[in-house]
Amino acid sequence: MTIYAVRHITTYSYRRKVHFGEHRLMFRPRDSYDQRLLTESLVTVPEPAAVRWVHDVFGNCVAIVSFDKPAKQLRFETNITLEHTADIDLDLVIDDDAQTYPFHFDPLELPDLKPLIARHCPDPAGVVEQWALKFLRPAPSTDTGHLLMTMCYAIRESFVYRRRSGRGIQLPTETLELRSGTCRDFALLMMEAARALGLPARFVSGYIFVPDRDGSQTLGGGSTHAWCQIYLPGAGWVEFDPTNGIVGSRDLIRVAVARDPRQAVPLTGSYDGGAEDYLDMDVQVNVTTLKKPASSAGSGKRSLELVRGPSR
Repeated sequence: MTIYAVRHITTYSYRRKVHFGEHRLMFRPRDSYDQRLLTESLVTVPEPAAVRWVHDVFGNCVAIVSFDKPAKQLRFETNITLEHTADIDLDLVIDDDAQTYPFHFDPLELPDLKPLIARHCPDPAGVVEQWALKFLRPAPSTDTGHLLMTMCYAIRESFVYRRRSGRGIQLPTETLELRSGTCRDFALLMMEAARALGLPARFVSGYIFVPDRDGSQTLGGGSTHAWCQIYLPGAGWVEFDPTNGIVGSRDLIRVAVARDPRQAVPLTGSYDGGAEDYLDMDVQVNVTTLKKPASSAGSGKRSLELVRGPSR
C-alpha cells in the first residue's frame, strides 16, 4: 500500500478582466478497493460564488464552480492524498470461458457493455481493425491476456510519445499513420482496437506517479494522464496504459472513467470575451509519495513525511 499526494494547479491568463462562466472540475479520485481518498482541497482565485458537487452518468465526482467577479487570471489548485494498492498483471484472473479469445459475455451484462463495444471513431478502410487483428494467433484461439498485454506493449514500443497541450484527440487512424501521439491518443487507439475485436473498452483520466525524476522511463508525468480499461469476465475492468506498457493499476491514480474521452476532460469552462483576450494556460501536476518515518515505528504516531520529489 502506497500513500500518494497530488497537487494539481491550472492557471488561465487573460489580457483584460473577463467574466467567467461555470467551470467543471474532475479531480477527486474514484474510491474503490484499490484506492481510498484520505484528504482533498480546492482553492480557486478569484474566490468562487458557489461550488457544488454532482455525480455524472458514470459515477465520477464533478465539482461545478461558478463566479460573480471578473479577473485577469483564473487559478484552480487542488490537493489530494490517497491510499493506493496496485493491481498488477500477475493478479489477472479471468473466467475459464474467457481465457481464450473469442468468447461470449454474460447475457445479463451484455446490454450494459454494448455501448462500450461499439466503435466510436470513423475507420472507413478498416485500418484500426486490421492492426488489431495482427495480435491474434493463427491458431483457432488466442490467449486473451496475452492478446491485450501484447497490444499494450506494442504501442509503448512502436509509437513515439509527443506531449501536446492543445485540446482534442487524434483519431486512431491518424495515430497509426503518424506513429506518434499523446497518452490520450494512445488510450483511444487501444480502446478502438479492442472494440474492433468485440471487447468493451472505456477511457480513464487521472494521474501517474513517476518514481524518479531523473532517468525514469515513465511518460506522462507533470500533467494529467490518460489510459484505458478493458472489461474481462472474472477480472472486471482491467487497466491498460499503452503509453508506458503498464497492465494493472501500478502508479496509476484513477479519477474519471467514460465511454468517450470528451466525457472525462479534467477541467472545462468558459469566459465572456473575445478570442484575443485569452493569453495562456499553464498546468502543473506533482505526484509524490508519503510514508511513515522510520523513527516513528512502534511509537504509535501516524505522522507522514515526504519521501520523493515531484514527477517530471
